[in-house]
Amino acid sequence: MDRGMFSGQTGLNFSFNQSDDRELEDTPAGSAKLSQAGFVVLSVVLGFIMTFGFLNNFVVLILFCKFKKLRTPVNMLLLNISVSDMLVCLFGTTLSFASSIRGRWLLGRGGCSWYGFINSCFGIVSLISLVILSYDRYSTLTVYNKGGLNYRKPLLAVGGSWLYSLFWTVPPLLGWSSYGLEGAGTSCSVSWTANTAQSHAYIICLFIFCLGLPILVMIYCYSRLLLAVKQVGKIRKTAARKREYHILFMVLTTAACYLLCWMPYGVVAMMATFGPPNIISPVASVVPSLLAKSSTVINPLIYILMNKQIFYTSVGANDSRDELH
Repeated sequence: MDRGMFSGQTGLNFSFNQSDDRELEDTPAGSAKLSQAGFVVLSVVLGFIMTFGFLNNFVVLILFCKFKKLRTPVNMLLLNISVSDMLVCLFGTTLSFASSIRGRWLLGRGGCSWYGFINSCFGIVSLISLVILSYDRYSTLTVYNKGGLNYRKPLLAVGGSWLYSLFWTVPPLLGWSSYGLEGAGTSCSVSWTANTAQSHAYIICLFIFCLGLPILVMIYCYSRLLLAVKQVGKIRKTAARKREYHILFMVLTTAACYLLCWMPYGVVAMMATFGPPNIISPVASVVPSLLAKSSTVINPLIYILMNKQIFYTSVGANDSRDELH
């Protein structure tokens, strides 16, 4: 995007996050952070993400409801990610899409807090689900589990991912930090630029427990898994083991895509929090935000295209050799 998308120096000086009450209550037309063309582009991209993010995840949900054989322990965790992605498209992206069409946030401070909360909550649910999946692949491929399918642990893991996410996303609603406008002023998130010790403490905890540690756990699990796979590479694998390796590749691809989508946003947020004032321009904050939202479109495509069981079930095939478990 070129400089023509900004409305002059005002756009360049707007920070990654602006949580001032007056900005939330009434955004004058002349203070738009992007030009009219910029908001058109933003609206088109958000409309695409909103539509296909919802439809793609809805298709995954329908397949899981229709075909009982898809309800395996691993797929329950993948379904949890699809549900959280679908909900953020339905209850979050719709709001930023409508606001981008009008060129300003439409729902005041209460709506801004709601938007920031649900986007943060659903995003953390997806990340924690991926962490649990990485540990599941690690334990499954390094320990020969006996017995049939066990749904108790994945269901507890699904519930735990939501409780963990709520534990870290409710505090801003109760006064520990806050949710405020970000980027072009048509979406909201944690008040990254709030210059208070309380806000900085929350953001540091958020990055440690909802980004840093989860990523380290995934790196550890997948590193050990890849070493194990390499060590047994010359040993003849059973059909069951080959299926497990395929699942590993699918889950690893999902985690890699999620991190590629979200890491730029995390880096920009940290720069906005601890860097010099006004270091992040509107486009520098809008682009990572859109990239993060695009994960809701990409994730279900990975499940459908890489999950042989979903593919063969959906086309009516009944080949037991392609079942995941």
